[in-house]
Amino acid sequence: ALEARVSTLEATLAAKKADYNEALDTIWMLLAAALVFFMHSGFSLLESGCVRHKNTQNILAKNLIVVTVGFLCWYVLGWPLAFGVPNDSETNKFAGHNNFVMDGFMDSPSSFRNWLFQGA
Repeated sequence: ALEARVSTLEATLAAKKADYNEALDTIWMLLAAALVFFMHSGFSLLESGCVRHKNTQNILAKNLIVVTVGFLCWYVLGWPLAFGVPNDSETNKFAGHNNFVMDGFMDSPSSFRNWLFQGA
């Protein structure tokens, strides 16, 4: 009885530890992605400081468009080509063939955080 209870508690502890590690990994990746996004805003401020006052709004809009279009391209083509694992029957090992527009991301909880961090 005691051995069964101890093994149950060990299994529960291992599951809680895995959940805790998953949460810590997610928090760290979100923090790192946020820091990279702040680097984009810092670069926008740097560029706007290097132009005349009348061109500041155009520079800020350009940088916003660059980040937005870059992330949309990452969403549609970037992740699948970089990390979409080719099928075993395929002979192409250069680029991936799956996970276009986040297809199959619900299968793994770490997919979303990796996608965001790599896209940032």
